[in-house]
Amino acid sequence: MTLSSTRPTLGVVLYFGLAFCLGFYFTFAAVQGEYGVFRRVQAVAEKQALAEERGRLVVEVARMKNLTHRLSDDYLDLDLLDERARDVLGLIRADEVVIH
Repeated sequence: MTLSSTRPTLGVVLYFGLAFCLGFYFTFAAVQGEYGVFRRVQAVAEKQALAEERGRLVVEVARMKNLTHRLSDDYLDLDLLDERARDVLGLIRADEVVIH
């Protein structure tokens, strides 16, 4: 007497269940994991923001180097010295008008 059962055996159910869980895990990790697609997009955006900030800082450093050179002992810009001294001391000349 043979029994023909239409129910799948426990081994087949476990095999496909495990395959499904592993597939879901690797898909999730590929999308949202530490090295996933979302992290890559975030890293590219961060790289662009840092490159823009670096560009702004390079310009600012060049400006500061120029001002430092203009106030150095080798080269003295009297107009810049006058401007900085009046700004620091809070003084104005007699022919100037202050607008607040």
